[in-house]
Amino acid sequence: MFLIKDSKSPYFQLVYFVNGKRTKISTKTSDKKRANRFLASFNPQEAAVIKARKNLIKLSSFITEYKNYVSNTYSVSYLKKAVTPSFNMLQNFLKDMPLENISSKNIDQFISSVYAKSKFAASLYHRTLKAAFSKAVVWNYIQENPFNKIKSPKVAKSFPAYFSETELIEILNKTDEKLYRDIFTTAFYTGMRLNEIMNMKWNWIDFSHGIITIKNSNEFNTKNKRERVIPIHPKVSQTLKTYLQFGNQVSCNFVFYHKKGIKLNGEFISKQLKMAVRSAELNDNIHFHSLRHSFSSALVQRGVSLYAVKELLGHENIKTTQIYSHLQTENLYKAVNLL
Repeated sequence: MFLIKDSKSPYFQLVYFVNGKRTKISTKTSDKKRANRFLASFNPQEAAVIKARKNLIKLSSFITEYKNYVSNTYSVSYLKKAVTPSFNMLQNFLKDMPLENISSKNIDQFISSVYAKSKFAASLYHRTLKAAFSKAVVWNYIQENPFNKIKSPKVAKSFPAYFSETELIEILNKTDEKLYRDIFTTAFYTGMRLNEIMNMKWNWIDFSHGIITIKNSNEFNTKNKRERVIPIHPKVSQTLKTYLQFGNQVSCNFVFYHKKGIKLNGEFISKQLKMAVRSAELNDNIHFHSLRHSFSSALVQRGVSLYAVKELLGHENIKTTQIYSHLQTENLYKAVNLL
């Protein structure tokens, strides 16, 4: 066994022989000392076993394994709306290739074919599958992530749609059912996701301390599986206490529910909001998630720091919250006035 360095890679390559056949493997380092340590610890027999195992890992097997991993780690929504469609499209394109044989060229061709039809889908698939193949590297199924050399497709970004408290009242006035009005109000003044509101139970609510704690359970997990606390706005408190007066907490664990305690359907609730928005002749880009955007936007416009908004929304990364930074107009004026 010996080390070489060629023009094809910045890393030292280790050359060894298996049954008289010359084989090489990357040391993953351009440092000679580290490469020598790799050489000293390298076992050709173990490498052969690992390589044979890798060749057995087909795309379909990895998909099944990764979906199981995601279902135990992330939300059902992420699995359904991102992971599953991304892998379906990739498998349609590559069939059932061994994971080790999937190259950056294959990925480039796949992303380009999707981009020609939908820029948004190409960006989503790239982001989702890159994370999946990073896990394949961790699991030692592949040495390199083929997505690393492929740039994420650029998608024009627009500011999220949001609306004012006055427009909320217009929406509520166009909503016939009290249940839907109460759900819209709760979303507007808490910033909770639709799925969180659909799964909200009475044991989340602490009136004595004025907080709602969004909790994980066997039946429900937050998007990033992190619990968080939201102070109860007076209008939300009034709404919830009205439900208490009618004994809703006795007849059903859910705060908001359908007749006979049946859990509400999120898509149906979203359609009710869209109908009210159109009836009020407001911006047609407004949808249920806009209630969450409106909560965030109102806070930022009133001078609340992005870090505080991040915690209230339950964002994992401050970069996600920074989509609202353009609303900090007062800070921008102060910055320019310093000149």
